[in-house]
Amino acid sequence: MSRIANAPVRLPEEVEVSLDGEAVRVKGPQGELEQDLHPTVKVEEEEGTLRFRPREDSRKAVAFAGTMRSILDNMVHGVSQGFERRLEITGVGYRADVQGSTLNLQLGFSHPVAYGIPDGVNVEVQGQTNVVVRGASKVLVGQVAADIRAMRPPEPYKGKGIRYSDERIIRKEAKKK
Repeated sequence: MSRIANAPVRLPEEVEVSLDGEAVRVKGPQGELEQDLHPTVKVEEEEGTLRFRPREDSRKAVAFAGTMRSILDNMVHGVSQGFERRLEITGVGYRADVQGSTLNLQLGFSHPVAYGIPDGVNVEVQGQTNVVVRGASKVLVGQVAADIRAMRPPEPYKGKGIRYSDERIIRKEAKKK
């Protein structure tokens, strides 16, 4: 049985939460996020915390209560502090550049790759080989970083490609004659 739903979500001073029936809206200095609640989960706001309870006594309802608690905790963290993913580009001639709402990448293909940056995410390039993805939504930041990484995943022989800054690439030895 999930026990994560028993832990309350603490709300910082600068974060406002509004419960509108089946929808929860969280507003803070980093932005505003909205999430629909699962029908088997009940949310109560009391004294600067959010408490989650299942509406029925089934295993699924308890599991969904824990899931909704984790999602809303990430939303509160996102609108108060934000999330960040760092990517490193490795390879001769590989580089990145941001122009407006487009990330331009040169990844060893015969053509440059252009990636449209979605709303709610800020992409910054430090140097020419470090890309920082920031935003309030953990899901959106992670998805944008995964999309950028998927354009040229790191290969195991020389390590060329795009990888997360904390990712460890297990290298293979080249074939011997």
